[in-house]
Amino acid sequence: MEVIPAIDLLEGRCVRLYQGDYEQSQVFNDNPVEVAQQWVEQGATRLHVVDLDGAKTGELVNLPAIEAITQAVSVPVQVGGGVRDRSRVQQLLNLGVQRVILGTIAVEQPQLVQQLCQEFPGQIVIGIDARNGMVATRGWQETSEVLATQLAVQMQELGAAAIIYTDIQRDGTLSGPNIEALRAIAATISIPVIASGGVSSVTDLLSLLALEPQGVIGVIVGRALYTGDVSLREALRAVGQGRIQDIPPNIDFSAFA
Repeated sequence: MEVIPAIDLLEGRCVRLYQGDYEQSQVFNDNPVEVAQQWVEQGATRLHVVDLDGAKTGELVNLPAIEAITQAVSVPVQVGGGVRDRSRVQQLLNLGVQRVILGTIAVEQPQLVQQLCQEFPGQIVIGIDARNGMVATRGWQETSEVLATQLAVQMQELGAAAIIYTDIQRDGTLSGPNIEALRAIAATISIPVIASGGVSSVTDLLSLLALEPQGVIGVIVGRALYTGDVSLREALRAVGQGRIQDIPPNIDFSAFA
């Protein structure tokens, strides 16, 4: 299972929100490039970057920071937040972003999503952010009447490469992932699902492994990495490629000490 560090950008700084509340933001670093390099040095194989200002305003406010991150690291970067038309998708891909995450327009402009999936195959990921099972939009400021599972099925049909599912009420709370909601999403679609929100420990990551056969192939970790509740290196050893439970029984464990 891929462990993906989150870098949330607000006014050019690396922050974390509590349950998506912009009034409850905590700054962890003024230099997001430094943070990105740190996660890659510790073994990250992908980075998840969100323009929080963009998510709220519909503009790519933190574009300079996003460009700096993509130029500073060698691993794939996926970016979301405020991407609501083709020009912004193209702009991000031109910067070297590998995958663009669409959220609000998945609900408001599904035809545009279909066009983008056809034009940029494999590079469009849908972020489904849910509150009590209902999809939230516009930087989590509004809650729609669309069921998360319903949207996931629709986006798969339109050609999305993957679904990132975030439980808003658990995001930034360190209260553990919503296993039941993730299981429900994964059961309804065949494209990959990436879990997000609530991870507080390596134990939480191990609990997600049970969903891997159903298609939950990755997990985004934010606050827990910044607070030190989760060590990225330990997380990768626990659930990443070459995890301990995958080591053949004839291997000397002392080699991993």
